[in-house]
This record gives sequence, C-alpha cells and structure tokens, in this order.
Amino acid sequence: MRLSPLGRSGLRVSALTLGTLGWGGDIDPEGAREQLETYVAAGGATVDTAHGYGLGETEEIVGSLLDDVVPREELTIITKAGISRTSGSRVVDTSRGALMHQLDLSLRRMGTEYVDLWLVHTWSDEPALEETLSALEWAVTTGRARYVGVSNYQGWQMTRALSLLEQCRVPLVANEIEYSLLRREAEQETVPAAVALGVGLLAWSPLARGALTGKYRRSVPADSRAAQRPALLEPYLDGHARAVIEAVCTAAEGLGVSPAEVSLAWLTSRPAVSAAVIGARTLPQLRSALGAADLGVPDQVTSALDEVSS
Repeated sequence: MRLSPLGRSGLRVSALTLGTLGWGGDIDPEGAREQLETYVAAGGATVDTAHGYGLGETEEIVGSLLDDVVPREELTIITKAGISRTSGSRVVDTSRGALMHQLDLSLRRMGTEYVDLWLVHTWSDEPALEETLSALEWAVTTGRARYVGVSNYQGWQMTRALSLLEQCRVPLVANEIEYSLLRREAEQETVPAAVALGVGLLAWSPLARGALTGKYRRSVPADSRAAQRPALLEPYLDGHARAVIEAVCTAAEGLGVSPAEVSLAWLTSRPAVSAAVIGARTLPQLRSALGAADLGVPDQVTSALDEVSS
C-alpha cells in the first residue's frame, strides 16, 4: 500500500488508514484482531484512534495487538484528545490540563512511550487557542508525540493554530476532517489553506457513513446503521446524494470494481489529502475498501464525479 507524505512533514502514512471507532463497540477484540491482521497483510501500516473512542477500550485493544499482530515500530499510531464520553454525554475539553491527562492515559492504555501523531480532536472557543496549543508543544518536547496536528478545524482555525505553533518551532502537520464525494465543503477554505501551508489532510468518513458503498442504493438493509439510526444517514441520502451515488456505481460497474473503491480512489487523489481513514464493521467491508489501494481512476471518470458531486 502506498505511503503518503503527511503534508510537508517527514511523517508518512498509509493512503488508506485503518480507523478504529467501532473497536470495543460493534467490533469485539477478536474482530479487531482480524481487521488489523487483514489490514497489515494488505500492506497497511497506520492506525487512527482517539482517547474518547469506546470509553478508552478502543485504545486498550490497539495496545493489546501491538507486537502481537504487528511490531510497534512498524505501525504508525494516530490518536486524538479533547473529547470524552465518560460522563455518558459528549464533553469537549481542550484545556492544557485535560489534553495532557488524556495523552498520558492514551499512552498507558496502548502500552507505548509515544504516538506518531497526536491531534486535538475538535475546535473549541474555550480555552484560548494558545493554551490548547501549549499542550501540543509539551507533547513534542517531552517525546510523547513525534508529530502533532488538529482535527475538525476550519481553514482559518488551522491557519491560526499553525502560525502560533511556528513561534514555538513546532510544526502543525495534519488536520483530520470529514471529506468525501458527498461532503466537499472543505474545498471552499480548508483544502486550499492546507495546500498553501503544507498541511496534510486525513479524511474521516470517506464513504459518507457507508452511503458511497452503494448499499442504500435500492433499499435500507435491516441490519444496517441506516435502519438502526436513520437520522445519521438522512443527510447522505437526499436527492443530490443519490445522484452522486448513482454516478459512483455506474463508474464502478464500468471499471469492474466496487463503489467503495472508486470513492476512495477519487478521494486519495485530491489535493492535500494524505490518507482516507477507513472504518468497517465486517471483514468483507474492509477488504472491499482496501481494494482502492491500487486503483487509479481514469481522468474522464474523475471529471465526471467532480461535476456531479460539486
């Protein structure tokens, strides 16, 4: 699998990065092991997780698989801090103290002395951005994180964070954002800023919560997330979205591949995108997504998808 530079930094990440949001929830530890084994066998070497995933169980599962499924030094680990759910509801706290505490917890859970990339999980108006970024500086200077970045920051927010960190001689190398054929809002501001500043983009929900796999093209499967929590998928199944999905499925049929492969190959070729973070509930879903690693979408197909999804 292709390794992509993360922006202008020296860190390289797998173009298809393995997301772990479901580990410890829909996916039990044995299922997580099977996913990581399948991913590593396909040449993957980057895992994305977070302090707030699975009330901490997700990072514990990641840690249990290190040196067993894959040696620690051969795996690039990305984790995030600033969001927790231990109280039963989503709590955002990007204060210096909270971020430092959460990173140390993450390191203990995974049984590692450092993470390769540590991100602030979301923007917050409180506390001051300077305080939030001081935790990133601390993580780098103490060796807890090799590289740092942000997540879900708009273009101006990312630009401001980068300029402040430059004063500390700590580069901001990444921004993890929602980006897909059905969610191209980032192209208005965030993508151009990332291109200009040399920041690598990590795209979460690259298949628009499964909508771009084509499985909701005709109906909603009874065992799908759309059936269980329809509000989650409603924004991805409106009239415009269905037109995009039809175009993706048509392209996939013509190329003899899956709609997921077409969608991911389109995304990983976009400016500033270093990786698409893929998450799957089942091994067949994961294998289908991994097929995009070697797929090149013809220019005429890319242009058609650009037009219908704009």
